[in-house]
Amino acid sequence: MRSEEYKEHFRKNFLLAYPVVLSQLGHIMVSVFDSLMVGQIGTIPLAAASLGNSIFTITMVFGLGVSYSITPLIAAADGRRNYTRISLLLLNGLFSNLLLGIILFIAGYFLSPYITWLNQPEEVVRQAIPYINILFLSMVPLMVFQAFRQFAEGLSLTKQAMYISIVANALNIVLNYILIYGKLGFEPMGLVGAGWATLISRVIMALMMGGYILYAKRFAAFHRFLTFRHLSFVHMYHIFRLGLPISGQMVFEMGAFSFSAIMIGWLGARELAAHQIAINVASVTYMMASGIAAAATIRVGNQKGLRNYRAMRVAGISSFVMGVLFMMVSGLLMIAGKNFIPSLYLDDPIVIELASTLLIIAALFQISDGVQVVGLGALRGLEDVRIPGLISLIAYWIIGLPVGYMLCFKLDFGVHGVWTGLLVGLSVAAILLFWRFKMLSSRLSK
Repeated sequence: MRSEEYKEHFRKNFLLAYPVVLSQLGHIMVSVFDSLMVGQIGTIPLAAASLGNSIFTITMVFGLGVSYSITPLIAAADGRRNYTRISLLLLNGLFSNLLLGIILFIAGYFLSPYITWLNQPEEVVRQAIPYINILFLSMVPLMVFQAFRQFAEGLSLTKQAMYISIVANALNIVLNYILIYGKLGFEPMGLVGAGWATLISRVIMALMMGGYILYAKRFAAFHRFLTFRHLSFVHMYHIFRLGLPISGQMVFEMGAFSFSAIMIGWLGARELAAHQIAINVASVTYMMASGIAAAATIRVGNQKGLRNYRAMRVAGISSFVMGVLFMMVSGLLMIAGKNFIPSLYLDDPIVIELASTLLIIAALFQISDGVQVVGLGALRGLEDVRIPGLISLIAYWIIGLPVGYMLCFKLDFGVHGVWTGLLVGLSVAAILLFWRFKMLSSRLSK
């Protein structure tokens, strides 16, 4: 009976997860194709893409973290069939996300000139600043898309965002080709062209997802509160109360990776370019695993709303198993392709050799990365967000980064030392987050 119970949860988790996996993949593939296509025009532009994306990622995950709070709130309300609350969460989630997107754009735009303080190669910084400013502008449509997407996912509707992400990602590739290299009468724009392609594709994503939510008949019951007079500070407070700790946790984690890129930039442009290749590949598997984490949030949050605590626990544990199996396969593929994958980005043999060795380290931390991201998703379903943030702070900033710094600069392990520190931080986070979910879910299911 227990085996059959887990099989049913695996099936439900998979049906929810695979569209989210493909949708999340769309987010990260924007960066991947930027790097792949920019790498063809030189090592310096690729290093500038690495620096720009490392800084922008902190802004992006902060915004995404707030938007993620919409899903468990709606999933719990859906479990209780509270359609009025769902309607109000749609309106206030959209307004909150739009406002936050505008704030993040303004803050990023005015702070971007201070990248010069990071002691990176001068030419890398010069090319990175205009690129990152366009990425900051893309936060506005991205946050609108996220509001509609997280609303749909809270209702267990995950395929629509998948389809839209696939279309937008294909558009981004085409626009990259046209704008980076100067095709169809356009002047070659290089790295800046990649930024404009990203912005345009994200505007299209927001319009398509918004059109689906606002005009599909299945959501008609939730449209009656879409007026300014129903804006509610209470609902916005709940969104930010849950979302800001999620953002904090994500910033601690992604900020560690971004600061790692800054440390690697102190070593030189080639090391930074190699880091960008390896982190691109690791980010793909991470974002795919975060799709499993999103399914865990929905399933755990829904069962918690129904007060079916045993099913809630089994849904979470089965998500961990799925995450581990997926990341094991990912790690094996990284090792198998460690020499081939870097050659897709550029033809600099020194960078390719460095990147291939970093991919081995990335393969080693795949299981830890999968466990920690699924653990975060499952705990969001329990609306437990503060302690996971503290765990991320300890794992990455108190343990992982100092270990990486010591290995890199004091013991002369170079870029490999920084990546070993990331491996240590991810492993600590994985152990603590899995333990916390088991403890909380066990306490509720007794």
